[in-house]
Amino acid sequence: QVQLVESGGGLVQAGVSLRLSCAVSGRTFSSYTMGWFRQAPGKEREFVASFSWRVGNTAYGDSVKGRFTISRDNAKNTVNLQMNSLKPEDTAVYYCAARSGSYTDRRANEYDYWGQGTQVTVSS
Repeated sequence: QVQLVESGGGLVQAGVSLRLSCAVSGRTFSSYTMGWFRQAPGKEREFVASFSWRVGNTAYGDSVKGRFTISRDNAKNTVNLQMNSLKPEDTAVYYCAARSGSYTDRRANEYDYWGQGTQVTVSS
């Protein structure tokens, strides 16, 4: 079992940066591929970013590429999402997810574990 707890969300103005963290506990941290997804009201869950520890590659959704960065902090057992140049369309609940596969994946249904989500609201 893996437990995921997100933090760092909030209300910010467009153009600023925000950093989300996902605390990971349970099985070996490096055994999982980690991902971030988001869901805005009335919309489907959208892929944001993914990082594979085993392979060492990352993947980003087209709408965040170049602005968001996924990383891990081994000392704190966290997966972080650095979000720069935020836009109002980035407003959503952001979810941390984990999957047992070795490769990054953009499909939400491929992830086995989910956090409770953290709200990010970007005002114009």
